[in-house]
Amino acid sequence: MQVHSTAIHDVLIIEPKVFQDERGFFLESFNQQRFDEAVGEHIEFVQDNHSKSQHGVLRGLHFQTEQAQGKLVRCTLGRVFDVAVDIRKDSPSYGQWVGVELSAENFRQLWVPAGLAHGFLVLSEHAEFLYKTTEFYAPQFEKSIRWDDPTLNIAWPLSEIRGEPTLSVKDQNGEAFLAQGN
Repeated sequence: MQVHSTAIHDVLIIEPKVFQDERGFFLESFNQQRFDEAVGEHIEFVQDNHSKSQHGVLRGLHFQTEQAQGKLVRCTLGRVFDVAVDIRKDSPSYGQWVGVELSAENFRQLWVPAGLAHGFLVLSEHAEFLYKTTEFYAPQFEKSIRWDDPTLNIAWPLSEIRGEPTLSVKDQNGEAFLAQGN
């Protein structure tokens, strides 16, 4: 497993060791001991989620105001542009974002610690996205920041989709970054 740092010090790109040959591939998608060593602390996951989305779907930017979720995310079918935004007021990287392409071909995972907003844009015809979370989903605490917030100025690869991103009603009604009280 290789671990790469990003512009936000505790957001990590994790590349598992992949064994491939003419039969296919094998990889260890999660190992508690290695993961804890990579992040420098013991992390306990309580929920696994799996979503499937079509080309141009943008999910996010989501976070929970209480029961903040850390997320270990990966794309197992297709490819996505995955984004983490630091919304922790006391963080030196507050208001900064990291974007990484995750795909079934590159096997990358992204560790998004609790206290960050998260979202992704589907670049392939379909994508299946898996993520482990450190807290249970709590819809009463969920918030959404506008994907196109001008303060954050995220460089989504919109040239790779046809037209505008497809958003849920919740994401269409996302709030401005500064309106979140962060």
